[in-house]
Amino acid sequence: MILTNTCFTKKSWLLPFFMVMLLTGILDGGKQLFAQVPLPIIPRVDNSPKNAFRDTLVKKRFGRAVGELFIAELVPWTYDRYIAKADYARISWKTVGHNLNPDSWTWDNDPFQTNQFGHPYHGSMFYSAFRSNGYSFWQAVPATMVGSYLWETFAENQAPAPNDFINTSFGGIVLGEMTYRFSNKIVNNRERGLKRQVKEVLGFLVNPMNGLNRLLDGKWGKVYGNPQQRDSTHISAELDLGLRNVNRTDKSVPTGGRYGWYGRARLLYGDPAENLKTPFSNIAITGEFGKDDSSMVNVISVYGSLAGWDISKGENATSLVILSANYDYIRNRAFFYGGQSVKFNLLSQFKLSSKLKLNTLFGTGPILLGAVPDPYLFKGRNYDYGPGFAINGGGTFSIFNKLFYGINYRGGWMITVNGNRSHYFLHTVSSELSYMIIKGFSICAEPGYFRLEGNYKNHPDVDNTYPYLRFSTRYSVNF
Repeated sequence: MILTNTCFTKKSWLLPFFMVMLLTGILDGGKQLFAQVPLPIIPRVDNSPKNAFRDTLVKKRFGRAVGELFIAELVPWTYDRYIAKADYARISWKTVGHNLNPDSWTWDNDPFQTNQFGHPYHGSMFYSAFRSNGYSFWQAVPATMVGSYLWETFAENQAPAPNDFINTSFGGIVLGEMTYRFSNKIVNNRERGLKRQVKEVLGFLVNPMNGLNRLLDGKWGKVYGNPQQRDSTHISAELDLGLRNVNRTDKSVPTGGRYGWYGRARLLYGDPAENLKTPFSNIAITGEFGKDDSSMVNVISVYGSLAGWDISKGENATSLVILSANYDYIRNRAFFYGGQSVKFNLLSQFKLSSKLKLNTLFGTGPILLGAVPDPYLFKGRNYDYGPGFAINGGGTFSIFNKLFYGINYRGGWMITVNGNRSHYFLHTVSSELSYMIIKGFSICAEPGYFRLEGNYKNHPDVDNTYPYLRFSTRYSVNF
């Protein structure tokens, strides 16, 4: 599929991002409709190092930040206008004047991948222009919105779209802070030689703005600082490789679908119980990729903590409330969903005995904007847009830290504000059984299903269930 009406005209623009995400372990397992809270997913070791992220760049460089934001606007537009020769990039003062009129705003009909990933990724460049020039998380937030508005108004001859503004702004903030953190985490300023240069390149690809500023500041390849100045935040990762079956019909999985290989990675940055007031001190990134009819990358999901409160702490039980910002992109041959939400999450950990532990999570909050498939919409896109409300819950038992069983539910209700008049109920139920054969290596089985209920005013209702089954081997590592 060729992408249209966006800063990324072809899929090839996205490949370097996905490749680096896989190489550095950033992609994480993707079975959920809404962002997955990390505490019940990856067991922590008791002697793990404390979360210690510091912004090493203190001096704010406003002029350079503004210049880099305009570079993030100009480079994609130049490519679209003079290389891809995209019609929407043929702007004039007349188109700008039209777009400056608030009455000109209207929802666009771009493909799913363009709106739900291309725009958020572009927004992360606007955010990083200020974040990597000395500005804090909250100080960089307005820059993302300004960058999104400028693109919608000045860089396209089509009317500004509210869905693009929300996806670029909110999604750009979530992806921007996540990539900024990991870009800095990858590079160790005390290292030398080829290993250091490889990490500098990887850090640049994960967050180009941060890499550019390392070059401009003379930090690229330079040995400086001390071990205490480096981000020592703990990271846990799970990498899965196996077979999956996602069925497009209501038949049972063994008889109604086909198996194909898949990979899944799951990454947890930081400890949910530490630095509760620091935005994104705890990040969970999920993703899935494999043999599929529609796309190679099937899931990207990012959860970032905004603030937290320790509500109870005892010898055998701990509970936290975390406010999170969430970005979700799901696309496989049976189902797709894209959305951005804010949620309150209750995370609890119980030590039932010396051999048995239970982690639980419950979350709820508004879906700011979601994209849900609509079989009756054929106006350039096949999905409806709308806000809604999300809820999730689940728990994981661990026995001897070798045998794990978890069950999770995620659901959401959405009402359409652009598309066919309708409202939707989406949910997924999944369970997973895993056994650690030797330290770091496990075998896993996971059955579950997606369900989509669409209620339309002028069309027959839709009620579809998409069961799936996965088998995999898993490698787990803490560093």
